[in-house]
Amino acid sequence: MTESARTLVLATTNANKLDEIRLGLSGIPLRLLSAADFPDVPEVPEESDHYAENALAKATAFLAATGLPALADDSGLEIDALGGAPGVRSRRFAGIETGFDEKMARILAALEGRPDAERTARFRCCVALALPGGRVVVEEGVCEGRIARAPRGDRGFGYDPIFVIPALARTLAELSPDEKLRVSHRGDSLAKIRPEIEALARPRILDGPRMRPV
Repeated sequence: MTESARTLVLATTNANKLDEIRLGLSGIPLRLLSAADFPDVPEVPEESDHYAENALAKATAFLAATGLPALADDSGLEIDALGGAPGVRSRRFAGIETGFDEKMARILAALEGRPDAERTARFRCCVALALPGGRVVVEEGVCEGRIARAPRGDRGFGYDPIFVIPALARTLAELSPDEKLRVSHRGDSLAKIRPEIEALARPRILDGPRMRPV
């Protein structure tokens, strides 16, 4: 089996995302690298208004630079009462340097006084797999919920403390990693794309130049 057939690059340096993706791909006999293993590959800006396009841009950039299959994602929080904001700009909401505590505080202030029926929201995630030879696969996952009245929980990351799963009456930040994987947008998208990634672990020849990780 060639190196490229048993290696997958996770095109992110976000440690929290990496943990969730690795958990979602557990059991697949692949060597999982991250963007940190290839410091010479420049960060790919998220310039599109579409999750899938941003994920594809990152995955194809790492494939082109390394010759290895690459997986990337883009995700966001969509709040109905805010017209779907912050959406694809979730990481950049209120400024990319603004911490998530402040971002969540601004969202809660904007929803102040609204009943639960007007606090509906969803997380959306698109994952893109770019393969040598030019084939790409994109899957989307969605997690429906509502915005809490105050942050709860100390697990997860990003907006997890204010996102309630109604069936569980808990926020994503109150769930264990395994529980979150079963209900989350990223878990949903990874479950859908998992068969494609499992196929990478099967013996076959994938050609292309390779940049070795440092």
